[in-house]
Amino acid sequence: MTTELVFYILAAVAVLSALGCIVQRNPVASALLLVNAMFALAAIYVLLNAQFIAAIQVLVYAGAVMVLFLFVIMLLNLGRTASDLRGMPSWILAGLVAAALIGELYLLHQVTPGGLGALAGAPAGVATPGETFPGMTASTGPSRGSGVVGVIAEPLFRTYLVPFEITSVLLLAAAVGAVVLAKRKL
Repeated sequence: MTTELVFYILAAVAVLSALGCIVQRNPVASALLLVNAMFALAAIYVLLNAQFIAAIQVLVYAGAVMVLFLFVIMLLNLGRTASDLRGMPSWILAGLVAAALIGELYLLHQVTPGGLGALAGAPAGVATPGETFPGMTASTGPSRGSGVVGVIAEPLFRTYLVPFEITSVLLLAAAVGAVVLAKRKL
């Protein structure tokens, strides 16, 4: 089996799982379909030779975040309700959004590095993003001293430390809010 065929199979599993997550009425089944989509994404990362990102995808998203989601779903005791807002207008809106996304993907498929350079005002014949955008400072490979983890960890803990911490505080606030909402009597 070729890598391209495996990619298309994993991509189909991810898209179908995400679609099932959206249209599923049972919140626990929806969360489990989201976990399935995250595992398919992790496998795609492995195909792209990004094993560290795949491991983080499984550990952080499919592991910790989804356990938190399932905990909140079970804590809130969400059952089946008759007042679900997924009627015909929602399906029409979802179809329009899906058509727009497919159109964007088609347009992105038409963009080449040379065409991107022409849009950015680069001289004719420039074909690589590094030549098109000479101010790029991102490295194309891991640094020798710190490895792949160091390349990811350095901007995370230097440049993006505050957004990273704000995200953790928001997740904590969401969990506390779910507990408060689930508790009927104060």
